[in-house]
Amino acid sequence: MRLAKYRLPTGEISVGQLEDERVLPLDLSGRQYRCLSDILDADDPLEVADFLVVRNRSISLETAALLAPIDNQEVWAAGVTYRRSQVARMEESASSASCYDRVYTSPRPELFFKATPHRVSGPGEPLRIRSDSSWSVPEPEITLVLTSDMKLAGFTIGNDMSSRDIEGENPLYLPQAKVYDRCCGLGPCVTLASGMPPLQTVQIRMVVRRRGDVVFEGSTSVSQMARTFDELIQWLGRENSFPGGAFLLTGTGIVPDSDFTLHAGDLVAISIDGIGVLINPIAQEPT
Repeated sequence: MRLAKYRLPTGEISVGQLEDERVLPLDLSGRQYRCLSDILDADDPLEVADFLVVRNRSISLETAALLAPIDNQEVWAAGVTYRRSQVARMEESASSASCYDRVYTSPRPELFFKATPHRVSGPGEPLRIRSDSSWSVPEPEITLVLTSDMKLAGFTIGNDMSSRDIEGENPLYLPQAKVYDRCCGLGPCVTLASGMPPLQTVQIRMVVRRRGDVVFEGSTSVSQMARTFDELIQWLGRENSFPGGAFLLTGTGIVPDSDFTLHAGDLVAISIDGIGVLINPIAQEPT
């Protein structure tokens, strides 16, 4: 089952089950489940959503605008979890190459804070490149949706925007390279864990278009990850708590060559088996 947040032309925001090009609304009129994160935090989200779905009503996606599937959760990310990412990060900076090489094989993964909800863009909403960066890239990542007690509720698509020149100048600049307004894309829905294909078969693809032409495309597979999801969840929850739950971007295995940078007006489309497609235009002006 795929669950999505959506907004109606009236401005009303609600939650529904996503089926093809329509949404089946969930009845949130009761007091127990008031938003998507409440459902995801239930002991059995599938059972709850199935109980709440209004089956005699559907809303076209031409009417309902899909939103980022986030409420009050924090967004975190893992780095250097694919061999391709390790190589790219070492290419960014000769002075810090050894630390990226070591973290790839270290028992402790690289984990960093990525975004609060107001810094997240949903389907069709712009993502930004920093005005003080000359080398910015999208990073397509399968993203874990975690409950308040760090259980895996489902999966979504994440775009971990990155200013590679800022990070490459000094690894201590990582927060500035990663965290800024509209630095993270999430969506278009949350596929509950039970509804995903076998994870080792899941393919991740990205296409970047500029004025209609493809300027980059690449693909990878979850099977290429050097760390397991359980491992990343365990480390994120170590000595930390998430009362509202969390999103955890799990790293990228798709990295454009060093001569590629995003431009304002580019269109980034990320597709992941079992979830769907997340499309975002790129902007540079301040929000």
